[in-house]
Amino acid sequence: AKAEGRDIRVGRFQFGANGKAIALGEDQGFIKTILDKKTGQLLGAHMVGAEVTELIQGFVVAMNLETTEEELMHTIFPHPTLSEMMKESVLDAYGRALNA
Repeated sequence: AKAEGRDIRVGRFQFGANGKAIALGEDQGFIKTILDKKTGQLLGAHMVGAEVTELIQGFVVAMNLETTEEELMHTIFPHPTLSEMMKESVLDAYGRALNA
């Protein structure tokens, strides 16, 4: 995104701040989202940690549908789950993470 000259927002969320990850003993890892600052479009995501191969498909679908940060922020992610970290990382890009 930077190489293309895009103005971006980046959100991050640590596994250690997620109750499900802690309960599973898998509190090491993070999710990072990259959003276009002007359009809000999800441009990419990085995930490191337990079960990320099960989570990444959510962002792949969102990118294929050209989902915006506002749409992701209004999506309901169940609690307690690892997937709620995806929403938290988007919220963090706007200083609105619930469980930082």
